[in-house]
Amino acid sequence: ENNELRARVRARLRLHQLSQDLQNQKQLLEKELAEAADYVMSLLPMPMTSPLDIDFRFIPSRQLGGDCFDYYWLDSEYLAIYLLDTAGHGLRATLLSISVFNLLRARALKGLNYYQPSEVLKALNETFPMNDQNDKYFTIWYGVYHLPQRKLTYASAGHPPAILVPEDRNYHPVIHKLRTPGMPIGMFLEANYTDSTCEVEKNSSLYIFSNGAYVITKADGEIWGLDTFVQTLINVSKTPNYQLEQIVKILIHSHSQPSFEDDLSILKIQFY
Repeated sequence: ENNELRARVRARLRLHQLSQDLQNQKQLLEKELAEAADYVMSLLPMPMTSPLDIDFRFIPSRQLGGDCFDYYWLDSEYLAIYLLDTAGHGLRATLLSISVFNLLRARALKGLNYYQPSEVLKALNETFPMNDQNDKYFTIWYGVYHLPQRKLTYASAGHPPAILVPEDRNYHPVIHKLRTPGMPIGMFLEANYTDSTCEVEKNSSLYIFSNGAYVITKADGEIWGLDTFVQTLINVSKTPNYQLEQIVKILIHSHSQPSFEDDLSILKIQFY
């Protein structure tokens, strides 16, 4: 009986130690993910107020996804802007996003025409094949805005459409979904990408976002969806002097959980 009792005590001690080890590992992983999220946020650009107004919200998920975005002047007339979303969660997804971010910001792909979105996507596809990235791939929307001509040239690779909402004094704006055909980056080396252009009217708003903005589970278990999200953009745009924060509050209120399943990234560009 004494031997059996000692065996039981040892077994319980081992279970307690295993439980403690798992808890320590979980806390360490959460700490690393939090640090990675802070690092991503430190890389993001500052809001812009002139000659365009650019605001954004980035809310990382608990598991940390692969969202990243940036905007910068290629020269005094051309503004590049993009948002990418790496498949999956965790540090591997984040590391790939950061690698792309650093490559684009430094314009490290020599000989590349950064003014031509389709060429940028093609170069990224050749540089980041998923076989070399732990089977990770990413979607991206990339655009270049020519300020004097008010012309936006864009291309996308499996990414949700950007939504252009023109000013409408009658409060019935006709939105434009800006997207071109193209496979996610890294999936197929022979993938092709195409450009499209549009003229941007004064006082229009452009929204670029990841799917975390609309793949949201409501309290009844239903998914919000892209159409509902776009309708929300339209409804909010009818409010005079509305802010991006109003949209984010609606998303948070509609979500059934205290944290999002995926990163939530939204860029809002206001054209004057």
